Amino acid sequence: MVNVLFCGNEGVFDGMLTCTLSILMRTASDEPFNFFIFTMDLTSIDAKYTPLTNRQIKVYEDVIKSYNPENRVSVIRIDKYYKKYFAGCPNEGAYCSPYTLIRLFADLIPEIPDKLLYLDADIFFNRDIHLLYDTDVTGYEYAAARDHYGKYLLYPNYINAGVLLFNMAEARKTDLFKKARWWIRKKKLVFADQSALIRSTTKKRMLRQRFNDQKFLHKWTVVRHFSKRLFYLPYPHTDNIKQWDIKRVHKVFKYHQFDDIYREYLRIKKELL
Repeated sequence: MVNVLFCGNEGVFDGMLTCTLSILMRTASDEPFNFFIFTMDLTSIDAKYTPLTNRQIKVYEDVIKSYNPENRVSVIRIDKYYKKYFAGCPNEGAYCSPYTLIRLFADLIPEIPDKLLYLDADIFFNRDIHLLYDTDVTGYEYAAARDHYGKYLLYPNYINAGVLLFNMAEARKTDLFKKARWWIRKKKLVFADQSALIRSTTKKRMLRQRFNDQKFLHKWTVVRHFSKRLFYLPYPHTDNIKQWDIKRVHKVFKYHQFDDIYREYLRIKKELL
């Protein structure tokens, strides 16, 4: 069983769905997937912070089971944990949203297995997930790739937390998540959960950039992460183009490698959503 975790709200469902389609359509193995989704209602802070809808959950389950009837999804409400640990904390206005913080509750959820691949919603798999998931993380809390910009601006092994292959047994033993939650509650951090995880890490395994490529798409790229990046033309600027913005992916990146995924995504949106 391949165990995958997403965290988010109703507004990033398109990201979860397209990422999941890329996993299912680029993986040759018949091994079933177990998808976990952490969500919550945080409309007390922002009206758009609504949890996944029942319709979205039903569509997601129908889609994954169409590829393998043994695939399953577990949608877990994190509201009570957020209220207990993070309500009113210095990082509630995180650089993305409070939903970036809730993966830090993974150790508190009994259903979470000993090996878990956390993924941001703005990701496409270009190649088989097993190239990443089968990485041996024995003796490590997690495996991660370098942050494209942080490895130059901060230090060489500064990681990007958008793709994290957790050894949950080891992380529970070292209190990785407990320590990270302490940082979130006590100190305003530049990159919130990412900074908290880095400060709390005892031992990590470094992955090659192809497992979390935040700028380029090569034939050997396994994970293309559509995070905010720097463009030099027509003038230096940053932009945040997500994979579900199909027109801009075609126009700006000139990517057509994912068109089969886009066709399936558009069919689902037309027929099911």
